[in-house]
Amino acid sequence: MEIILLIVAILLILISLLQSGKSDGLSAFTGSGDLGLFQNVKERGPEKVISRITMILGIIFFVLVIIIRVIK
Repeated sequence: MEIILLIVAILLILISLLQSGKSDGLSAFTGSGDLGLFQNVKERGPEKVISRITMILGIIFFVLVIIIRVIK
């Protein structure tokens, strides 16, 4: 079970790194740009697929962690 968790964690990290940034660099930290937290931006094409895969892998990761914790 831990091996499956490890594989899911690695896939989650790799898919997260493939996602494009939502802002232009470090403008959120420097204050020189709009943070855009509440903007209604629709993802399209590959961005939407990667976003959904990330969400699904995240859910699988947390479910596996809870299952492993309950078993032990």
